[in-house]
Amino acid sequence: MPVRKGMGGLRFGLAEKVTCAMRVTTSGLMFVTALLWVRATHANESDIRAALEPRLGKIDSVAKSPVPGIWEVLTGAQMQYTDEAGRFLFSGPLQDTKTGKNLTAERQYALLPLNLAIVQTRGTGKNVLVTFEDPNCIYCKKLAKELAKIPDLKLYTFVVPVLGADSQEKARNIWCASNRAAAWNAQMLEGTAAPKAREGCDSSALQKSVEVARQLGIRGTPVMYLAGGDVIRGFTDAQKLEQRMKGRNK
Repeated sequence: MPVRKGMGGLRFGLAEKVTCAMRVTTSGLMFVTALLWVRATHANESDIRAALEPRLGKIDSVAKSPVPGIWEVLTGAQMQYTDEAGRFLFSGPLQDTKTGKNLTAERQYALLPLNLAIVQTRGTGKNVLVTFEDPNCIYCKKLAKELAKIPDLKLYTFVVPVLGADSQEKARNIWCASNRAAAWNAQMLEGTAAPKAREGCDSSALQKSVEVARQLGIRGTPVMYLAGGDVIRGFTDAQKLEQRMKGRNK
């Protein structure tokens, strides 16, 4: 169709009008779609919180998991998963069958509040280990002897006095000692109790450690986390532990 001239200059023919209109409409739809997508992405987190907090209490974080459509819900150290609507909730290890990695344990390891742990560094500290132990636990004492054989170890010990009142008293005395690591080693390796805790010592970290252990599903001691999240439940000798550590460091 020919272009017609009119007032104010050139006027488009019908084909040009349709093409122009389609371009404007397409651009508009793309913009609206992108806007809705952004809103939906941000809405998911708030929707999940609104759906789950009445049942779970305060949720610390909601984030997308590596699995499309599945979200990670964190309450304290407890990791759970849900769908985009927050209707279905499940817990347990999320395993990557291609790499063999326990993605849940990796995330839990990264979020551990290590400020609650007794810290020891031997040699270079290139091998990192996190343990949950009770001062009266027989297998924890056996483990202490094995850990003493491992060089280049960075050790974080969460003291979780769950075996009764005597465990709680020993744990408090160790936590309030001037040198916590030395007091812990004396108790576990030699059976030497730490001096009585000074009046007014803040040992609230011990109860926090017990709560972390509960949220992680720890029901007995010792439990160990290797760097990256591998979990070992129960006693393991130094040789096997070093092999596992070397596997993680590759």
